[in-house]
Amino acid sequence: MISKGGRKVDFDWLLDIAAGVSWSKLQSIILNPENFISLEIETEELEVIWESHIKDKTPLQYLISKCPWRDIELEVSEEALIPRQETELMIDFALKKVSNIDRGRWADLGTGSGAIAVSLAKSLPDWNGHALDISNEALGLAKKNLKSIVPNANVKFASGDWWEPLKRWWGSFDLVLSNPPYIPSGLIEELEPVVKNHEPRIALDGGEDGMKASRAIILGASNGLAKGGWLILEHHYDQSEKITNLMKKIGMEEVSFEKDLSGINRYAICRKK
Repeated sequence: MISKGGRKVDFDWLLDIAAGVSWSKLQSIILNPENFISLEIETEELEVIWESHIKDKTPLQYLISKCPWRDIELEVSEEALIPRQETELMIDFALKKVSNIDRGRWADLGTGSGAIAVSLAKSLPDWNGHALDISNEALGLAKKNLKSIVPNANVKFASGDWWEPLKRWWGSFDLVLSNPPYIPSGLIEELEPVVKNHEPRIALDGGEDGMKASRAIILGASNGLAKGGWLILEHHYDQSEKITNLMKKIGMEEVSFEKDLSGINRYAICRKK
């Protein structure tokens, strides 16, 4: 099937996640061709998935409706952005910042499939959580993932734009994370077809300069965060300076940034005085 086109790394991923053939199993069969391995799905089904991926550039995650992320496996669909590996780092940064707080309140602004919300609910079981999104379809997906992975989590879901649905709890958030749309509108058409033709534009398009959502989130943090509360925000590769400057301008303290897996400034962090 790989001869029909596509990248080997993607086909290996498909074999692992959809057919249950891990990288180690794959290597063993390469080294010992006489051995046999069993697939968790029929080869015909595997071929249909791969052909669709090659023909329409449909993301494999959407075709098999799942995506591994950190230590969980999420259900995904075209209603929400596919969770990226680099966003996993936000959870690590967040947990370090609140390691001394036993009980608090967190929020995931723009939850999408619920990746961040599910991970926070797992890692901070005694906290109150809030996950919101402007897309009701995405919220439905996030709810399914939370119910499946952390069924007893204390998480409230809300539909709306950034801080507004959380007004009742303004001033009480100890931790807020967001991976908002941050790609400048003019760059959307330059994205790979696998992204621009399938993932929801509302989750990609950050406005003319890519910072429309980020500005709203940062400015809202003044009211939304508790005293000493943390905001961690993922952003475009060239927005770090502008975003951290805005955080400083509105009076946030301990403003810093962290790098992604490629060594690029990707996460802005600040704390309310």
